[in-house]
Amino acid sequence: MKVKFKIKGLDCANCAAELERKIQKIEGITEASISFMTEKMIIECNDNEKDEIVEKIKKVVKKEEPDVVVEER
Repeated sequence: MKVKFKIKGLDCANCAAELERKIQKIEGITEASISFMTEKMIIECNDNEKDEIVEKIKKVVKKEEPDVVVEER
């Protein structure tokens, strides 16, 4: 299942790349990509784990980039 997010507040493309690497390590995510230019993130995960994974993503983002806001689309 693909899940799309809007990411607001990223400072640079390097920050986006680092955040993408951290999110890809979350168990249950098969693929993750962040576009700094369009402020979008797309992940692929299992349907039955989606809510749990979204919470994990928000925790990782808050830890790595405290000023960044993640909104599910």
